[in-house]
Amino acid sequence: MKLTIVLLALVGLVAAASVSSPKNVTVADREFLERQKFLFEIVYRVEDPLMFEEHIKTGHTFVYDKAHYTHYDQYMEKFYESYKMGALLPRGEFFGALVKTHLKQAYGLFNFFYYAKNWETFQANVAWARIHVNEGMFVYALTLAVIHRDDFKGLILPSIYEIFPQYFFNSKFIYEAEKFDYQTWSKYIQYEKELHDVYHKENRYYNQGYFYVKDFKIYQWWRLMGLGEQWYAVEKSYPLRENSYEFVTDDKYVSLMKNINMFWHPVDYTRDIEYYNEHSALSYFTEDLGWNSYWYYLNMDYAFFLDGETFGLNKDRRGEWWLYNVDQILSRYYFERLSHGFGEIDEFSWNHAYEYGYDSQLISYNGVGFSSRSNYFHRQSYGQYDLLNQIQSALKRIYDIIDYGYYTTVDGHKIDMRKPESIEYIGSYMQSNVDTFDKFFFSYWYMLSHMYFADVDYNDFDAHPNVFLNFETMMRDPLFYSFYKVIVDVYYRFNYNFHPYTHDELKAPGVQVKDASVSELVTYFDLVDFDVTNLLNDKMVFDDGKFVWDKSLFARQMRLNHKPFHYDLTVESDKAQKVVIRTFLGPKFDEYGRIIPLKDNRMNFVELDEFVYEVVAGENVIKRSSEEFYWTVKDRTTYTELYHYVMAAFDGKYELPLDISEPHCGFPDRLILPKGWESGFPVQFFFIVAPYDGTVEQYANFDYTYYCGIGSGARHVDSKPFGYPFDRPIDESQFFVPNVYFKDVSIYHNDTLKQYYENYKNYGHFDYNFYNHYYTKYFQ
Repeated sequence: MKLTIVLLALVGLVAAASVSSPKNVTVADREFLERQKFLFEIVYRVEDPLMFEEHIKTGHTFVYDKAHYTHYDQYMEKFYESYKMGALLPRGEFFGALVKTHLKQAYGLFNFFYYAKNWETFQANVAWARIHVNEGMFVYALTLAVIHRDDFKGLILPSIYEIFPQYFFNSKFIYEAEKFDYQTWSKYIQYEKELHDVYHKENRYYNQGYFYVKDFKIYQWWRLMGLGEQWYAVEKSYPLRENSYEFVTDDKYVSLMKNINMFWHPVDYTRDIEYYNEHSALSYFTEDLGWNSYWYYLNMDYAFFLDGETFGLNKDRRGEWWLYNVDQILSRYYFERLSHGFGEIDEFSWNHAYEYGYDSQLISYNGVGFSSRSNYFHRQSYGQYDLLNQIQSALKRIYDIIDYGYYTTVDGHKIDMRKPESIEYIGSYMQSNVDTFDKFFFSYWYMLSHMYFADVDYNDFDAHPNVFLNFETMMRDPLFYSFYKVIVDVYYRFNYNFHPYTHDELKAPGVQVKDASVSELVTYFDLVDFDVTNLLNDKMVFDDGKFVWDKSLFARQMRLNHKPFHYDLTVESDKAQKVVIRTFLGPKFDEYGRIIPLKDNRMNFVELDEFVYEVVAGENVIKRSSEEFYWTVKDRTTYTELYHYVMAAFDGKYELPLDISEPHCGFPDRLILPKGWESGFPVQFFFIVAPYDGTVEQYANFDYTYYCGIGSGARHVDSKPFGYPFDRPIDESQFFVPNVYFKDVSIYHNDTLKQYYENYKNYGHFDYNFYNHYYTKYFQ
């Protein structure tokens, strides 16, 4: 069983707590370290030629002999034929995971990686593909293989935004980073100082005035981020993130990082974006790296072309889980809109112009800019009516199936769509995954819709970069949220067929929630450094054949975060028993200040937490911290740090523990709260304590912070519908049972830059002490 493998191979790539290995923890052996070293090096500057001699030798020949694979299918044959004929997508071309012709080749390459009988075959093909195969296709197939191979549990790749920063940062930053040379830059700054260190003339309300700008210039806004004039962090010489204190107080960490020359470059979306429409005000959220990478990894974990039986995905209720995630993403986005006074997500129509234009300002790794869309752009001007007809026909088919209440497959099998568990069929259909209920009528409507929005024809091979063609970029566009409302509409249309939960169905016999208290909720903007070393324009240095990683580049950016918070739930039970506690956060008022009725508001609640708890007879005070929420993760260890930890262990200078990891599948903890208001943004918590039904086996040693559990069947605590009890229409006369509890709270926002623009007297100096309050575990 997969879990058994995990217990033997849980990996830790140094998430902070301590880099010294406890005595009772297994450490990485030589074989593991060699494999991890290979994976880190093979994606280093992936768009550049491979420079590691040992890997070049390994990848000299492509292994295509069927005897080396546990399975050999048509996709592998077609990939190999395309390679022999010179018909693979060339290196340097844009790769779109949702371009039909690109995906077919990527699927074949993935199968060569996934079905390799041993590490040697896998390693040879990966090294070969790194040299010969398109960069985007290579990373896509490799990421899938590392996630899904049972014998690779614990091995990881750098985060996708570290491999391809181009898909997460705007072109202005990418161009500056790629041409950055410290020696040249330092001279340029010297000339700039001589030119601009003068009194600056200012006209305020027609009154002439002057102010001195030697120490702080208006164009030097990045000084407010603690950066000096030479791309150095002025005072702090380590990457900033919310758990920095855990790293910099560790002597081993300091010794490993002391010889690295670190450079920083500022990124500020509020300055770099063009204000197209109201959606632009949300750029700090929709452009967030964690927000976009979560969607990317969800669609890697449950890739629509991977069958559930082979990869165990059906155990995780893959269709329902994917559909529920879409619902939660839209609910969270709507929450952020409300915090800005915006209303409902704009409705999508195939026949009318779409109000919100968008320019991502992204460039592909080949230097080609992404396409943009003007405000009130009419989609029908795309043409491609054949694609449009297929998409609309697919949607009409699912609407009819839900309305009729049943579906008869081509072989005469009848599926009852009036059963709650049939949501799995609906989810599979909406994702267009291969487990859909009738493969005879199976269509890639989901892929085709993205191709349609990106103006890519059914058989196109050359595709212009567009955010809708890759999972890591599409959530930046407001059109994503409007179009995905169509998908969520199907989700709720299905659930409307079921009666509201009754009092008896909702209650937990003998259990009553007596009270709930929530600590202060505060959001703020903090600083974070993302590792973009893959962009460095610098020759690689090798010492006696060993790669010397002595330079790193970080992108410093402000992002939304919140203080840690906790809640106390007082539960009274008439006996000792296991229960499941679910916690949701929802809005209270709409954009006009009107209370949203619960029957309408149920679609807007975001699930924060769920866990199994053993209550005792009598009163129980259950304390739960936001840092314990089951599906969230903190900031990840950077590419640079991970590589140096592995190499230190590889050289025998450090023992790498195998019990600490940072799962790729987690949602960013810092984004669970919408941006608050200075006066307090009114919201409400919802708690429900339900009986534990024992339908999902609970493993005492299953830790969500270590292991995503893809295909294990142990990711969820019970078999209740996702979103329970908000998955069905609500009858308020039946809904308020003793084991549910609503708590009104407010989210406050702390303006962390306020001190700089209100009578600040220390221009040119950054107040790190102010930020230390937010970066320390002692600030609660």
